[in-house]
Amino acid sequence: MYLNRFISVFILLFICFSIHSQKIFSVKYSSQADVKVFVVDYESQADLLVHKKEYSSQSSGNKGDWFFVDYESQAKKKIFFVDYESQADVKIYFVKYSSQSGWKNKSKSHLFY
Repeated sequence: MYLNRFISVFILLFICFSIHSQKIFSVKYSSQADVKVFVVDYESQADLLVHKKEYSSQSSGNKGDWFFVDYESQAKKKIFFVDYESQADVKIYFVKYSSQSGWKNKSKSHLFY
């Protein structure tokens, strides 16, 4: 009985922690950011393909599905959009469909964990 309850709680916690969007807040100054981001013109130039979500519940994990929150305290990561590619930690390209999102350069994925 206790084992079943433990397994049920474990599964529920796993689902709750794995089904959440990558909540992003765009800061005004680079010194406030966790990650500096540059938006490239072409998909082939990007480290990460990003799909913007309407609702935080529509995406999960570190897969390029971003939900932009209204308040800094709600964000998992704070980003700053830089003017030059050389200033960026990560280069992103916004895609139209969620199925297109994801990491092209997985060596930089640790920046969003």
